Amino acid sequence: MYKSEQLAHSLKQLIENSTWRAHEKLPSLRQQAGQSGLSLITVMNAYQELEAQGLIYSKVKSGYFVAEQHSTRLNPLLAINDKIEINSIVFKYLKSLQSEFIIPLGSAFPNSQLLYSPKLIQSLGQLARQRRSYEQTPSLPPGNYALRKIIAQRYAMQGIPTDPSDIVITSGGLDALNLSLQALTQTGDYILLQQTIFYGAWQAAERLGLKVITIPEHPEHGIDLAAFEQAILKYPIKVCLLMLNSHNPIGFTVSDEIKLKIAKLLNQYQIYLIEDDVYEELYYDQKKPLSMKYFDQQNWVLHCSSFSKTLGAGFRIGWVYAGKFSENIQHIQLMSTLSVNPFIQNALVEYLSHRHYEKHLKTLRSTLQRYKKQYFNYFKSHLPEQCKTIYYPSGYFLWIELPEYMDSELIYQQLLQHNISVAPSNLFNITNQQNHFIRINCSFEMNEKIQNALDKLIEIVKININQ
Repeated sequence: MYKSEQLAHSLKQLIENSTWRAHEKLPSLRQQAGQSGLSLITVMNAYQELEAQGLIYSKVKSGYFVAEQHSTRLNPLLAINDKIEINSIVFKYLKSLQSEFIIPLGSAFPNSQLLYSPKLIQSLGQLARQRRSYEQTPSLPPGNYALRKIIAQRYAMQGIPTDPSDIVITSGGLDALNLSLQALTQTGDYILLQQTIFYGAWQAAERLGLKVITIPEHPEHGIDLAAFEQAILKYPIKVCLLMLNSHNPIGFTVSDEIKLKIAKLLNQYQIYLIEDDVYEELYYDQKKPLSMKYFDQQNWVLHCSSFSKTLGAGFRIGWVYAGKFSENIQHIQLMSTLSVNPFIQNALVEYLSHRHYEKHLKTLRSTLQRYKKQYFNYFKSHLPEQCKTIYYPSGYFLWIELPEYMDSELIYQQLLQHNISVAPSNLFNITNQQNHFIRINCSFEMNEKIQNALDKLIEIVKININQ
């Protein structure tokens, strides 16, 4: 046994027999090295081992502390620490989608043909001839006032009192998430993510040097509340970043009852939540699901959304309901992305001022629902019985569960050889515990080309099952 392992074992016993109590500060690395006669490197390795086991946690410039211990069965929480390495994986994946020959079943964006709006194009054409449409100053952070006013009114219609000053316009939903996370955290802070979540959240955590605690998805409720509270008690979580409506990649929407409980826990433990709600308009039921902002009474929630998923990637206009963090986010924005395209902001004001957007959304939802059901029924009829296709009535993704022994990355690589792209689960879960899932984009019409691609996917899955 290495000296670091021996030290870790000794310290573990002190924690488990309550000699060191929850949240008690451990001796510094130098103090521990002096007491034990071991090198700083050895002590550091021992502390990092205990941290990986969830027995201790660290605070920047403060040292190491004993984590809350529970006698009851622990939910499968995972401290990722600073070992997140996903940017290179995402880069290779995104590059593979750029070929003109690729059938993009792995794309995160809906089929651009569905997003085309003649009225929006008309607005763009009219504004293109007006010099004022290109003026930069009115569109500098926090963004075009008229656009922020329209967005604030849309919140108000959902029962969420909102002032235009609460809204900051961003360059898409991902920019909103990044700016919010940067405004609320510092390097070394702990944040909480769902175990499976959009890879942009992992990328942001890696870039900002954050320590990540993950909680598992609940098979019925979408989010495991017991694990959520346990993580809050055990670690000094500063910010949660969650997708609760039309979750990417799985697709579930968390109930209002669960959202209310989360809001109460945020207030009780004074923790901020960044809500990624870019798919909020792509629901199939009659009633739009409520955001966490609706249940937020003490301003613990920053709500992020975007027009990119409804009007196209070219309209990279998003926003964050920033509230009291508006000025801080604007400051970061001015030092980085500077401002969002003023011409597009003006075009959206013109477009959203009428009923054109609502009509567009109604058609888009209907089409996506029809396509998604077609894909689901096809997979249900043709995939082997060892596979499960998970369907939720929103968005345009299907989440396919393969047998546990299969590696979705291998399926992805094999399909690329046939110019077919899918999204393997290692893009959304970096724990290496659930690599047997595939995300499918169902926003493309089921024509001969698409059906052949689905057949090839099914064929390759069957071959790998029979090996």
